[in-house]
Amino acid sequence: MFSNMPDSIEKYKALPQAQMQTPFDTAAMTVLALSFYPKNRELCHSMLEYLKGPSGLNGAEKQFIRDRFMDKDYVPRSYFNGAVPENDYTPSTPYTIEVSENPYSYENEGYAKLFIKSGGADSPREVLMRKAKDGKWYLWEQFLLSGIREPESSNPWA
Repeated sequence: MFSNMPDSIEKYKALPQAQMQTPFDTAAMTVLALSFYPKNRELCHSMLEYLKGPSGLNGAEKQFIRDRFMDKDYVPRSYFNGAVPENDYTPSTPYTIEVSENPYSYENEGYAKLFIKSGGADSPREVLMRKAKDGKWYLWEQFLLSGIREPESSNPWA
């Protein structure tokens, strides 16, 4: 749960979840980072770079994110509670993200596969974290930018 959106990398890193002590924290911080892309790409990249830790954010990942945002800036907002097509993916406050696990979430040692519910998708989307020597859970891979239902305001048939 986030009471407000951090507007700088310093404020982002100061959030309790930014300590990445659990894979749940890292998964939620990933959604928060991606939600900045439409307004501030560099801030989004800085946040993701921080979450990626030792592996860093490479050019192919930046290109992938850019391609997914071409006309769907609402996708990351859909992961906040209350954000659904009917309200143009406007999240309720405080900003809350539901992250869950399943029996297979920890089947590979040192990795955690968690799931985040989207208000525009029928099934939760996957985020994979990896635990480093420092004990923190870093973002390894995310599958959060797949297509979802369009907001009603952009759908002439809704």
